Amino acid sequence: MNDAFVVSAAMLPMGKHLSSGYAGLAAPPARQAVLDAGVERGDIDAVFCGHAFGGMLTGQRIAKELGLGGIPIVNTDNACSGGATALHLAQKSIAAGEHDIVLVIGVDKLTQFGGGTLPLVAEDPEVRQGMVMPAVYAMRARRYLYERKAEPADLAQVSVKARRHGVLNPYAQFQKEVDVEKVLSSRVIADPLTLLQCCPTGDGAAAVMVVSEKVFRTMNRPGMRISASVLHSGTATSGARNMLRPEISYHSAREAYAQAGITAADLDTVELHDAFSIAELVYYEALGLCPEGESLELLRSGETTFGGSVVVNPSGGLLSKGHPVGASGVAQVVEMFWQLTGAAGERQVPDAKIALTHVTGGGISGFDHGACAVHIFERAD
Repeated sequence: MNDAFVVSAAMLPMGKHLSSGYAGLAAPPARQAVLDAGVERGDIDAVFCGHAFGGMLTGQRIAKELGLGGIPIVNTDNACSGGATALHLAQKSIAAGEHDIVLVIGVDKLTQFGGGTLPLVAEDPEVRQGMVMPAVYAMRARRYLYERKAEPADLAQVSVKARRHGVLNPYAQFQKEVDVEKVLSSRVIADPLTLLQCCPTGDGAAAVMVVSEKVFRTMNRPGMRISASVLHSGTATSGARNMLRPEISYHSAREAYAQAGITAADLDTVELHDAFSIAELVYYEALGLCPEGESLELLRSGETTFGGSVVVNPSGGLLSKGHPVGASGVAQVVEMFWQLTGAAGERQVPDAKIALTHVTGGGISGFDHGACAVHIFERAD
């Protein structure tokens, strides 16, 4: 098995890019990732492109703008995990010796829907009953408030932290701090979640270059080794579900730690799937950042912000940076690349060596989630 290394990363500032289509969104960061890697277009062996709503041949339309053709171009639609799935496939292709230089792209344009909740597949029985993602996470939040004896202000603190981090990120959709009062006084979306506890609708794209160790050793540049790459689907169950124990994330994280030969205590920084404020608290426990039942204490301790033991979502996360679905998994990797190579600017986590990204996707009847991808990265010089 060959090791895979991320050697360059670029992204588009998240926001409402109303005049740009999918190729227009993705071509600039993809072009920048190729340029920064110092590779020629003819050296690229394959392109993996993740998205959710781009339609047919999204990767090919982007590659055409880059002057790429005649190589394998694979499109992955895995809801919010689409971009991370593209990276998973790229890593596997390098590990198997099929490719040496691969471009990975994540992109989505959510402004095409004109606002509101994202469309889900109508044939799903829960969707036909009115299920939307804010409602799913609101149920989790209600259960959390009950079982953990927490208050709505505790959930709001997640958004406060996310916005504080986002101020330091020029690529974030929101770059203004908020306080608990402002979060709680914003309009209710799905009780107890208010508007500022929900990720924004927007557009975005991100890209990374992934190479084999043979190529990396010729580059004389910093990068990060992909020390674990795990992709799971959900397991169908009937009856009541434990809303505070997302099995797909628990299992994916533990498999990733085993692959990398580390524990959660070794992590310096994490980008996790905080599409709603409650998600960060639930995923603290699922990823093993704290024992079950102690996520609120972890948040309150300050250990998950700058100066703490493991900085969670230094980018501002989905709540502040934005969540253009298929782009988010790759955008998380871009942030971790900047962190591990010392290029994160004001939000740099000092001496970061090991990082994790986590993204889940899709609401399906009887499933915790449809897909979950967890990656672990190690600084490589």
